[in-house]
Amino acid sequence: METESTHGLSRRAFLDAGLAGAGSCALAAGGIRALADEPDPAGRIDAHVHVWTPDTDRYPLGPGYTKARMRPPSFTPEQLFTHTRPCGVSRIVLIQMSFYKFDNSYMLAMMRKHRDVFSGVAVIDRAAKPRQKMLELAEQGVRGFRLYPGKTPPDKWLDELGMTAIWKCGAERRLAMCLLMNPEYLPSVDAMCRRFPDTPVVIDHFARIGMDGQIRKPDLDNLCRLARHKNVCVKTSAAYAMGKKKAPYTDLGPMIARLLEAFGPERLMWASDSPFQVVKGHNYRDSIDLIARRLDFLTPADRQWLLRKTAQRVFFD
Repeated sequence: METESTHGLSRRAFLDAGLAGAGSCALAAGGIRALADEPDPAGRIDAHVHVWTPDTDRYPLGPGYTKARMRPPSFTPEQLFTHTRPCGVSRIVLIQMSFYKFDNSYMLAMMRKHRDVFSGVAVIDRAAKPRQKMLELAEQGVRGFRLYPGKTPPDKWLDELGMTAIWKCGAERRLAMCLLMNPEYLPSVDAMCRRFPDTPVVIDHFARIGMDGQIRKPDLDNLCRLARHKNVCVKTSAAYAMGKKKAPYTDLGPMIARLLEAFGPERLMWASDSPFQVVKGHNYRDSIDLIARRLDFLTPADRQWLLRKTAQRVFFD
């Protein structure tokens, strides 16, 4: 693995400048400049996107959800492609949307319709024969399963009904556990990875470090501690929701540099979290440019891993 940038500051120097004395304050940016964008000829992969349709007769919403909660009211693949294609994104990982609860029908239909474009991460009922359901969905192209704690305490959520079966099946069939959680849940993930070292794990959205505007060193330490588990990857995603929450998002640079030191580029992947990245004044180009152009400590090889190769290995190969 390369350790020096071909464009400017070394990663170590960048970390020293950006992370020194961070404590509970937001990390400072530094050593960042815009570079020429050189899209990967093999295409880029967005590792985290939600799609949904306004056709709720054909694809009913789950219990407790109404059309009024669908914002924007529609985000179909065709709408998504208007953002992805101009940025050289040719493949996308669909994440089952909460609107549909455990009914993955719309996601699966879009995967069938666009067979060369989409992979999928499903949501299942952990109390209803989870292993059987995982195998059925894997046959339809699903490569991961989304898990989130809800209101369960951090020391309890991975002990809930069905979790052992799900993690065992993930190890046997190379199906990723895609974890949406806050930083306080990281120690429990560490414990679960010790129990199931062969299970692929993907941490969504920096483990939400920085959602409150503060990137705290103890939280980042806990996330980086997961790097000792060889099958854990991290999504550098949802830039619109992290840190200063303002383009060009370069205040996230020191956190990405720290993760790069811990995990290496082969276990980091970029994702937009659209449609949320393309509303409320944010846009798709700024999200991908953070990795493609803005962080000069990333080498061309690093960018290939973050923008394609890691997600390719986990969700498509």
